[in-house]
Amino acid sequence: MRPPRTAAALLTAVALAGCGTSDEQKVRDTLARFQTATAKKDYGALCKDVLARDLVGRLQAIGLPCELALRKSLGGVSRPALKIEKVRVRGDTALANIVTTAAGQRPSRDTIRLVRQGDAWRISALSGAQPPAPPRDLAGHAETGR
Repeated sequence: MRPPRTAAALLTAVALAGCGTSDEQKVRDTLARFQTATAKKDYGALCKDVLARDLVGRLQAIGLPCELALRKSLGGVSRPALKIEKVRVRGDTALANIVTTAAGQRPSRDTIRLVRQGDAWRISALSGAQPPAPPRDLAGHAETGR
């Protein structure tokens, strides 16, 4: 019996490695790439591999190249860290509740929206700090303030 060819075996192993990865894990992987590229100030990788095409397109539509926009907004950030609290996937959209920290800055609780692009997940919007949910009355309905 002959052992499998090394290249064929390697390609099969690589192909099978991604088969069982859940959408939630893929979202978490995208957020990890976001944190790593931000820490390295690798704005090219962020624009090419992490941000959604529609987000990059919106920046370009207002005359702001993606890398320049990121350099201006993230250039002064030192030692960024991102903690994922919860990921919710629904169809081709995901929301991730996160807490970000950086040297000299207060922690920020935010929601990041991601979209599926092919088999990958890309960041399409940072929703910003989330307000607390409205109080509920005793019947479980949100109070309207009337």
